[in-house]
Order: sequence, then C-alpha cells, then structure tokens
Amino acid sequence: MVDPHPEFTPGVIYGLGWIYLLLFAANSWWTARSYKRGTHFRMPEALGGQEIPGAGPWALYSVLLGTVALAHFIGANRPESFPIRLPDQIRDAVNLLGNPISYFAMSVGLFVLVIWLRKCLVRPAVAWVLLNITLVSMALAMTNWSFRQIVGKPDNVPIVSMIFIVAFFTWLYFKRAVDNDTRVEQGRPLFEQEDNEKILVWPDLVYTELICMVLVTVVLVVWGIVLQAPLEEAANAAKTPNPSKAPWYFLGLQEMLVYFDPWLAGVVFPSVMLVGLMAIPYIDFNKKGSGYYTFNDRKFAVITFMFGFIPLWVAMIILGTFMRGPNWNFFGIFEFWDVHKLQVLNNVNLSEIVWIGLLKQGLPSNILLREGPGFVLVIFYFAVLPGVLAASVFKTFFHRMGFIRYMVFSNLVLMMAALPIKMVLRWTLNLKYIVAIPEYFFNI
Repeated sequence: MVDPHPEFTPGVIYGLGWIYLLLFAANSWWTARSYKRGTHFRMPEALGGQEIPGAGPWALYSVLLGTVALAHFIGANRPESFPIRLPDQIRDAVNLLGNPISYFAMSVGLFVLVIWLRKCLVRPAVAWVLLNITLVSMALAMTNWSFRQIVGKPDNVPIVSMIFIVAFFTWLYFKRAVDNDTRVEQGRPLFEQEDNEKILVWPDLVYTELICMVLVTVVLVVWGIVLQAPLEEAANAAKTPNPSKAPWYFLGLQEMLVYFDPWLAGVVFPSVMLVGLMAIPYIDFNKKGSGYYTFNDRKFAVITFMFGFIPLWVAMIILGTFMRGPNWNFFGIFEFWDVHKLQVLNNVNLSEIVWIGLLKQGLPSNILLREGPGFVLVIFYFAVLPGVLAASVFKTFFHRMGFIRYMVFSNLVLMMAALPIKMVLRWTLNLKYIVAIPEYFFNI
C-alpha cells in the first residue's frame, strides 16, 4: 500500500542534497576566511589547553556537510531506508510545545535573550553559528511531511524569507548600535561620523537603484517561473477554505480577533497603531539617537518598539501562517492538520466570574450593574494606572513630557500591553470579555 504522506521521496532527498551542498560551499568560504584572518582559540585545560586554529573546526564541519550532501545524492533512489532524518523524539517534543502559551512564552523569552545577549550575538562567528544551526535544523525538519506541506505552500514561502530578512536586519541594527555604544564609551567618533562620505544622487544613487531594480526583477521572474502562483477557483460561498486566512500582513490582526471583539481588533487597534506612529515625533523628548544607531541612548524606545514589532506582530504572523490550521485550531509545527481536531473551550466573561463564581449568585438584569466590575477595571487601567505609573516607573517621563503628552504616551503603551495581558487572561482564566454587552454589540 502506498503511503499518502511519505516522509521521504526521491525528490525531497535530492533537493535537500542541494541545500547541504550550498551549506558546504558557504562554510568552505567561511573556513578560508577564518584561515586568512589567522584566528585561534584555546582548548579547555582538561583537553590539553592547546591553541587551535579557528579554521580547523570549520573545515571539519564543511567536510561533514559535503559528506551529507553526497549521501543525499547517492541515496535518493532509496527513500524508504534513508537514515538522515528528523528524530522522532525531537518531533514529538516540539509538537508537545504546540500551544499558544508555550509559543508566546518562547517568543518573549527569545526577545529578552536577544536584548540581553546583544553584545555576544553581533559577533560574526556567533551569528554564523546561529545561521548554520537554523538552516541545518530547517533542512532536517523538511524530512517531515507535515512541515513540508506548511512551509512549502506557495503562499507561505515568502513568509519564510521574511523571517530571515527580519532576523538579518535586526542583527544589523544591533551590530551598528553596539559598535556606536562602544565608541561612545571609549571616546571615539561615531561610525556615521567617521564614515561620512557624501555621494551624489546622479550618477551614484541612480545607478545603484537601477541595478537593484534589475536584480529584483530577475529574482521575481525566476520566482514566478519556479514557484507556481497559488491561484484557485472562483470564490464560492458554499465552499469556503478551512482555515480561511487573511493575507499574511493582516494575520496579526486576525490573531487578535481570537482575544478581542471585531470592532476592537479590526478598527480601534489598527487606528491606534497609525495614530501612535504619527504621534511619536511629538511625544518623544529624547534628542539622542537622531541620525545614528544606538541602544544605550534610547533603551526604552528601542525595547518598546521591538517588543511591539517582533513578539506582538511578526510572531503573530508566524503563528497565524504556520500554526493555525483547520477550524483555527493551534497545531504543532510537525503536527498533521486534522480537520476533525476538536478543542473544547469554556470561555467566560468577567461578569460571570465575579457574580456567579465569586458572589455565588445570578447575573443582574441591569447591564450597568452586571458589567460594573468590567467598567471599573477598564477605567482603572486607562485613567488611574497612568497616574500610578507617573508617580513610579514613568516619573521621569511625566516631568519631561508634561501632562498631555504623557497621557497620550502612557495610553499608547497600555493599549499595546493590552494584547499580551488579554492573551494571558484567556489562557489562564478562560476570560473572553472584560465588558460583555451583546445587547448592543459592545464587548471589550
């Protein structure tokens, strides 16, 4: 009997062989680079404490990659017995973490680690090691049928590219910022001041733009030929796709619909994002960091922006693309998208928790009385909490901004924090709405 979901096919093995061959070529170049630089490192004292050329381990690793690539080309005709594949233990462990709580916790933890270890991560050798770990892990993951179907879907291929592009430019920012912060500490001029050669729009900039335009056009043409466009039949109201997903750039908003009412997730929050971005120049009182990369001079601004962009936006796009399957259920990255998967959710509103759970009585018929706890909590969050923060955590901000600018700033920050807070409340208390007035289609 033919397996409808084969882990391996000759085409998959052959294609992975080319990936390992490219990795072999890239690491051979890195080996030559390390040899020319003459880098060395000392072995631990338990192993002799000898000086080892930095190119040595990379040469061994390159040979290993070349051997693996050759094994893929030779073994492509025997997919059923091919040994190089993702271990079942790793697959099961990753799927075990396939839930929103683990995913969000890991994304926030990774964000904290990037901020904390930024000085180490910007080293070229460390970045190269992490890139190799990522690419080899992805190559091994491609031996799983479910992973291939998700990642290899024509709609999702650009998202994979986006992940690497975001990672690269985030790394580039930190590299420049750490370099400038080090220069400031040492009393040296900034990178932008030291390398401040001016160029002319014509011909330098125009030629550069022309070359980039030609290269991007070639890439798009080749992409369009190799990867077929995911065109489907005409829309049919009687047959909707499952899952029905928004375009990738709206998947963050679609994920917010799980935790907020549509008028909030689809109208209020996007509007606040636009207004908040426009308000930044008017509420920003820190004149440092203008025209040059830095982290130490703008820690709060950088951390706040990156937290809103990476864990709360990019991570939500990744979640919606690769982990939200049929019926909008959450699936592990190696888990088969079973349309029959059923997750029982007993979501409750804050009024039900207070009146039924705590006070042990029925819900009042009066809407204001019934939703009173929710209204009190919302008013405290947006009206009282900014004052509490102004007297404690944001004391400096309040004095330098003034009342109006500070209230705009604090409410923007609190609205951004509302998403992770609501996510945690849903996961821990099954809380659906803080204020629930379905009679007037008003829910918070």
